[in-house]
Amino acid sequence: MVARLTPLEIMERLVGFPTVSRDSNLPLVEWVEEYLASHGIESHRHYDETGDKAAIFAHVGPWVAGGVVLSGHTDVVPVDGQPWASDPFAVVERDGKYYGRGCCDMKGFDALAIWALVEAHHSGVARPLQLALSYDEEVGCLGAPPMIERMLEVLPRAELAIIGEPSMMQAVTGHKGGIGYNVHVVGYEVHSSLMHTGVNAIMAAAPLIDWANARNAENRAQPATELAALFDPPWTTLHVGQISGGTAHNITAKDCYFGMDMRMVPGEDAEDWGARFEAEVRAAEAAMQAVRPEARIDLRPRFRVPGLQPEEAGAAEGLVRQITGDNGRHVVSYGTEAGQFQEAGYSAVICGPGDIAQAHQPDEYITVAQFEAGHAFMRALLGRLAG
Repeated sequence: MVARLTPLEIMERLVGFPTVSRDSNLPLVEWVEEYLASHGIESHRHYDETGDKAAIFAHVGPWVAGGVVLSGHTDVVPVDGQPWASDPFAVVERDGKYYGRGCCDMKGFDALAIWALVEAHHSGVARPLQLALSYDEEVGCLGAPPMIERMLEVLPRAELAIIGEPSMMQAVTGHKGGIGYNVHVVGYEVHSSLMHTGVNAIMAAAPLIDWANARNAENRAQPATELAALFDPPWTTLHVGQISGGTAHNITAKDCYFGMDMRMVPGEDAEDWGARFEAEVRAAEAAMQAVRPEARIDLRPRFRVPGLQPEEAGAAEGLVRQITGDNGRHVVSYGTEAGQFQEAGYSAVICGPGDIAQAHQPDEYITVAQFEAGHAFMRALLGRLAG
């Protein structure tokens, strides 16, 4: 008889794999694959372009459409420089909390989802249950779209997806969309006393950053729509969090690097905001090239995350509310893979154990009570799928 691990035992295994986004997640994927196979469950991998990372997904129950997807991601953020009281890649219980990188975001949910899939396979369900674990969520939700595309080719189409980001087991029905760019401004070096004959990449970048400041001020001053008013803040935000460049104080900077990220409230289009920024970049580039034709601005899209739109009588929301009893209206300003499932035609909702405030923190934790609440949710879900 192959052992059925408890949710805690599965979480301990998952946290033990240091799947920081910059590194491979294949050892974790291999373990999940082998564990599911030991219970007679076939799973499928979908690799990224490098072959160093993979998503894994599986289906149990009747081979028909209309099932439920439990969706999580396998990658975690780094622990570099964080003052942890214990090994971040080992689950440690202290004072009613499970500590470990990913316990909250979101290997706790992943463990519960794997447990539920195995239980559904052994107990039998009338309605299918699917598991979907992606890669590279933490660096722009890059892994979910190709995973979803492959799922739709291999598995019967499910009706709804529950994305288990930490929401304190509340039904989150909306989040902002996002788009991000890496910007490399390439100037032309001259002595700063002759700066008019060169192009200072830092000074050329500054108006683009100030353009973001101006848009933030405009957006903040506009009256919020009814839907946007649910968010904090209730407007689209533009943000530059990193900048670097220059060689010396008396040389016009040859290079300047920065990132431009935008988070859109529902009703505003990411592609439109991207086009507006790209137009500003091209205008700035033309001004640079009027001085030195060699100057340029390289713009590389880094991520595009669609927002999660509240659904009218959404199947995913309805199922979660029936199980949790939560009737509140909840939205979040961060992005998730939920909007990507919704964009692919699934009804989608966010519901998972833990508090997002603990995500990415040193001594990240999920409370035992929240983990048990997630376990209770899965048991109730299996009861409904049993029909």
